[in-house]
Amino acid sequence: MRLWSIHPKYLDPKGLVALWRESLLAKKVLEGKTKGYTKHPQLERFKNCIDPLGAINKYLSEVYSEAVKRQYNFDQKKIDWSYNRDLLITVSSEQIKYEFQHLVNKLETRDRERIVNFLSETEITANPLFIIVKGEIESWEIVKK
Repeated sequence: MRLWSIHPKYLDPKGLVALWRESLLAKKVLEGKTKGYTKHPQLERFKNCIDPLGAINKYLSEVYSEAVKRQYNFDQKKIDWSYNRDLLITVSSEQIKYEFQHLVNKLETRDRERIVNFLSETEITANPLFIIVKGEIESWEIVKK
């Protein structure tokens, strides 16, 4: 499971669809509706948030917005739209850099053209649920060398 901190605009079609499915699974975990993935490190930041379900619904809404821009047919009924729009979770600057490089590595084989469009950006954008703060890679990240 990868719940990207970077903005979903960076993801290729395969990545965006996978993120939607994995985010919905994360929502089920946070709702207590599944026994699997309950200890997955990617969920720590949601679980430690003041409103875990609100956070995952806001996260899903941003994935959904990107899907709408691309004219994908994701089911908006899967999101509880009553979440707090002001809810934010911090993510470190090094985490954002790490994730972006991780995606670049994936897209090298899957969709080189997609990443070329973003390589000139001076600042990597996060999913709007997250506010970027200066810091190292997050403790919940499983770093691949």
